Amino acid sequence: MRLTEKKSYRWWLVALLWGVALLNYMDRQMLATMRPSMQTDIPELASAANFGRLMGIFLWIYGCMSPVSGMIADRFNRKWIIVGSLFVWSGVTFGMGYADHFNTLYVLRAIMGVSEALYIPAGLSLIADFHDDRTRSLAVGLHMTGLYLGQAIGGFGATIAANYSWHTTFHSFGMVGMLYALLLLLFLQEKNNLGPDAGGRINNDTVARSLHHLFQNRGFWLLVLYFAISSLPGWAAKNWLPTLFAENLQLPMSKAGPIATITVAVSSFIGVLFGGALSDKWVTKHIRGRIYTSAIGLALTIPSLLLLGFGNSIISAIIAAVCFGIGYGMFDGNNMPILCQLVPVKQRATGYGLMNMSGVFFGAFITDILGKSSDAGRLGKDFAMLALIVVAALAVQLVFLKPRRLQEKNIPDFNKT
Repeated sequence: MRLTEKKSYRWWLVALLWGVALLNYMDRQMLATMRPSMQTDIPELASAANFGRLMGIFLWIYGCMSPVSGMIADRFNRKWIIVGSLFVWSGVTFGMGYADHFNTLYVLRAIMGVSEALYIPAGLSLIADFHDDRTRSLAVGLHMTGLYLGQAIGGFGATIAANYSWHTTFHSFGMVGMLYALLLLLFLQEKNNLGPDAGGRINNDTVARSLHHLFQNRGFWLLVLYFAISSLPGWAAKNWLPTLFAENLQLPMSKAGPIATITVAVSSFIGVLFGGALSDKWVTKHIRGRIYTSAIGLALTIPSLLLLGFGNSIISAIIAAVCFGIGYGMFDGNNMPILCQLVPVKQRATGYGLMNMSGVFFGAFITDILGKSSDAGRLGKDFAMLALIVVAALAVQLVFLKPRRLQEKNIPDFNKT
């Protein structure tokens, strides 16, 4: 029996990619809390607007690359895409420890945007191929916990930099990623749907034909719109919640960063696991079960954003962050499973790449806006206003988004004995 046909491999795959997901968010997130340490050597970072530009270039490049990455992942061996992207972005992280000018950081963040964009469509579509409706949301949710833990560890960037140096922090995290890429060479396997001797992917359609099918799919575009709108508070929390905690709670960033990122990460961990299990069970009884699970989660973020924006005590901030994390986790873990109800297997990576592009572009927009808000002293107020955006996303989701069941081939039934 081939390794990919063993019952346990579908979960070993999740475990292997969990490590990649952790490194993906850890490497991108640590910069958000290391600004105070770095601005001593790179004075341009003292401006929140400049810092917003630095965070924003990553998102713009990442967004532009996402649909291209999806098309690549639908057509080529995803193992090599994942291993290559991890090695490159880890090398970039290592190289950032040598940066001595704002422009150098700017270029490296742009390169990181290209390399990190290659991972998510390939990784999520690979998991989706190995899991069916009975386990797909839970599997995706488990993978997402790697992203959240990476975000939390990235929050310690300022703490590590305060005890050693920001140069050492980048060097250490970058080296870990490059070594993990070598480990994946040994154990990560592609799912071969063309037979035991085939080495490629399953999609022989041209790019134009795949895009034509997606562009004609009304449900897919509704999902893209819903995903993009809902990404605004998500990216706001990733990039500016440590700063918001520092400003509202009068804390140094070395403390505010870990509190903000760990609180959201741990609660998101709970949210994706609970939401994944609930969604997998609910969808077997009702075709909109994943939609309803996602909606419950997104609704939880509405009071959270209001409390984050207007609260001024550490207790209220932590309660709001926990509620936000649980809700956003329930939403986040169900996007790929919902996509699987709307588009066929040949277009999953491309579809998710287009979704990711829309979400990241909205994220780059809100990152720039909140950078200016921070300089103007109204970061909390603008955070609270994002609750109105979530209400609009919920309306789109519940009224218009109507998934359907698609016949799936080449997914082994591991539940049969």
